[in-house]
Amino acid sequence: MSTVQAPPQLPAPATRPPFGHLSRWTSDSLGLLEEGARLGPVFGLRLWRPAVVGYSPDWNRFVLGDLPRFRSRGSLSQLSPYLSAGLVATDAPEHRGRRALMNPSFHRKEVTRRFSEQFADIAQRHLPSGPFDAVSWSSDLVREMIMAAFLGPRFPEAVLRSYVAPLDRPMPQPLLRRPIRVRRMEHALRVAFDDPDPTTLSPMFAALPGGVQEARVAVAAAYDTTAHVMAFVLWELAARPDLMVPEAAADVVHEALRLYPSGWIGSRVAAENCDFAGYRIPSGRLVLYSPYLTHRSPDLWPDPLSFRPERFADPLPAWGYIPFAAGERTCLGGPLATAMLRAAVTAFAGTPLARIDNRTRMRGALTLTPQKPLMLRCGT
Repeated sequence: MSTVQAPPQLPAPATRPPFGHLSRWTSDSLGLLEEGARLGPVFGLRLWRPAVVGYSPDWNRFVLGDLPRFRSRGSLSQLSPYLSAGLVATDAPEHRGRRALMNPSFHRKEVTRRFSEQFADIAQRHLPSGPFDAVSWSSDLVREMIMAAFLGPRFPEAVLRSYVAPLDRPMPQPLLRRPIRVRRMEHALRVAFDDPDPTTLSPMFAALPGGVQEARVAVAAAYDTTAHVMAFVLWELAARPDLMVPEAAADVVHEALRLYPSGWIGSRVAAENCDFAGYRIPSGRLVLYSPYLTHRSPDLWPDPLSFRPERFADPLPAWGYIPFAAGERTCLGGPLATAMLRAAVTAFAGTPLARIDNRTRMRGALTLTPQKPLMLRCGT
């Protein structure tokens, strides 16, 4: 009589009893992921709930290319009050129709046409002089760019600043409920949308069902992700003065998004039982993909830990470059974030930039962030 062989058990990094991998996740999530990746392209974690992690192109296609099978609701993004609503939290089949209403305003050509000159002017006006912290400088710059793109000059800047402030703080601050800040932000958005500034994205949000909540989430996502990548790209430019020319800006931004993807971890929840590479993924299981691991895989990227924008002269590995995820749920704000980053990089062209402290480390928080200020010097 034949027997049915059970699926193999997923390999997993070492745990710390009695909490599985949770303590390591909170103290050194990047190190935990790197250890798991050394075990194979798919591995398991015991967090506050069991999770399956993968990072190969096949895994990325498997998870990101199937909206009905892998849903967003219940995933990691739902843990933050800044991201637990709007398009981010909408699943198939509603996701496609709602996104179609927003796609034209966020298309790369439309973003370039409407905002590239504004972003360039803002970045040029904000060029620092002397020593500065790239993290705080980038945060201030991105807030002003968000005002220009989303809100307009009549919007109360103090409300925006207060709303996004927790995103600059260590975990678990970005995960805590902020009812007062959220109410103030949503009230200011309602007032702004009563007479939306036509030079911004406000008219689109004002006409969108649930547009106030959608705009609030979009603003938070645009701020936290773009500011931290911008700080890292300035850090790398300070070590590569040969790259500080306008012609290199596009590839410099691409490489920064590869090496420092703000969305270092992404997640879905399996809506049904499924199998990958011989492993069983049960319905309801948390499923993680990691741009951080994918972008640092030596199988996909030669010399993956080096900052080499020249690599983007070659074809990209399919499903191997996912700074804004991929598939139908590719981040809607990707073109806007890219335009902000290119404006900042171009503004520094020909300007002496040097590191004051050569040591830096990253931590995986809500986004990929520096562990401490990135001190640079601008000018001679």
